[in-house]
Amino acid sequence: MPATPVYIICSPRPLVGKTLTARLLCEFLLLKNGTVNAFDINLKEPSLLEYLPAVTETAEVDNTFGKMQLMDRLIVNDAVAKVIDLGFHAFDEFFTMSEEIGFMKEAERRGVSPVILFVADTDRASARGYAMLAQQIPATALVTIDNEFVVRGELPPAMSHGRIIRIPALPVFLKTYIDRLTFSFTTYLRKEKDSSTELHQWIRKNYFSLRELELSLILQRS
Repeated sequence: MPATPVYIICSPRPLVGKTLTARLLCEFLLLKNGTVNAFDINLKEPSLLEYLPAVTETAEVDNTFGKMQLMDRLIVNDAVAKVIDLGFHAFDEFFTMSEEIGFMKEAERRGVSPVILFVADTDRASARGYAMLAQQIPATALVTIDNEFVVRGELPPAMSHGRIIRIPALPVFLKTYIDRLTFSFTTYLRKEKDSSTELHQWIRKNYFSLRELELSLILQRS
């Protein structure tokens, strides 16, 4: 059986596009595979659960039972991709727990491939968070998300190495449009016949980037 991917989308900072990244990834996986299991670990709205309630459930990492319940779900090699929208408030707690229980090694032993998608920013908290992950996570499993709507310019040097996925900035009016709880990226692609529109091309580019990431994981395991 191929390794089951577990995508952990994270940042120690709010409002950097973490849930946007999780939405794109979930909709891409639904389009490609027909299924995905998503977990929402957030305090504030809007959250992934509100955008994709049919495939998302809430999870907690602020108590032992919640931690173990989540980890038990993540280390199952059932061929169904998992996506975690990890709220900034839970960043330190989650990765401290991950290190303590040896999550990365246990996942590999069970045929599960965790991928950490770190949504970049230029502040000190992001620099410290990235440095911590770089010590814990193998370079092949750590991906930097460069959301150009947030990082206006070059990535910090420490984050500019390794694999990078760039999410192009959209005009504010389109950003407001896709932030609606009823908006679906895949539905837009199917209904908008004009493939030359900026939003159509933006979605296709992001889906293509996620497909490339998925293919790289397959190659690493082969």
